[in-house]
Amino acid sequence: MSINTLEPLEPGKYYHIYNHANGNDNIFKTDANYLFFLKRYAFHVAPVADTFAYCLMPNHFHLAVRIKSAAELANLQGLEDLEGLSALSDHLGQQFSNLFNSYSKAFNKQQNRRGALFVPRFRRKHIDNDSYFRELIHYIHFNPVHHGFVKDLREWKYTSFESFFSEKASLLRRDEVISWFLNRENFLSFHQQQIDGKMVLELEF
Repeated sequence: MSINTLEPLEPGKYYHIYNHANGNDNIFKTDANYLFFLKRYAFHVAPVADTFAYCLMPNHFHLAVRIKSAAELANLQGLEDLEGLSALSDHLGQQFSNLFNSYSKAFNKQQNRRGALFVPRFRRKHIDNDSYFRELIHYIHFNPVHHGFVKDLREWKYTSFESFFSEKASLLRRDEVISWFLNRENFLSFHQQQIDGKMVLELEF
């Protein structure tokens, strides 16, 4: 699918959401930047999407999400009166755009910079089968190793990987993710495999 004809965001469907810094800039420069992005994500996106995995890198990020069901969305303020798939998809996309705009405004002020921080029109790819879902979870968590930032994926702080071994409350749908791998042992062993080269090529920017 062309960048100019992006996937519509539809209720109940799973997506790989990703975006990149505009130009050669980084979008995260401090620990506080990463944490602030996640807080803004919880505010803008969590109401309309369930989150399965994430990875924040200095100049890009990846998310695995499922848009909430039509029944769940119908109860949210601003969505109850929308008519038609196109209007709903636009509104859902706006929730992500609000996240990027909110983060960019704060980041630009902190860094004393101007202009667009993210590439316009964030990318999304529909996840349509269990095998692809498992590979995507692996790809997202393996991203810091793939890009040479760490040798062990557990060394990168800004992914959801460690959360799957924690009992702390989380917005992540951890039990659902683990069920795709049957159990935590399989989840861990799957992540110890080398990332598939074909998967990397398909998901590169």
